[in-house]
Amino acid sequence: QVQLVESGGGLVQAGGSLRLSCAASGKTLRINAIGWHRQAPGKQRELVATIATSGSTSYVDSVKGRFTISRDNAKNTVYLQMNNLKPEDTAVYYCTIIPVTSWGQGTQVIVSS
Repeated sequence: QVQLVESGGGLVQAGGSLRLSCAASGKTLRINAIGWHRQAPGKQRELVATIATSGSTSYVDSVKGRFTISRDNAKNTVYLQMNNLKPEDTAVYYCTIIPVTSWGQGTQVIVSS
């Protein structure tokens, strides 16, 4: 069973960038579709980006043109590059395989205005 660990969160000013990492152990990631989700305070968790085994990607409208999901199969890692961050991007970010089987601890992103 694959285990995923998120990292790379932090505090950044609006307009800044962060790159989140999702490192896998126990099983190779390249045989799974991977998704990045986020949960803001008081809001439901939402799926913001996915990457299929083919490499095709999809994004929720609110992050299109700002976020990029990618995978490095050699490093067994999936990334979420987040540019032009906005205060409304503040949330805990999680990565999971798709379909979701479990949740990790996530990584906190705080965007100050």
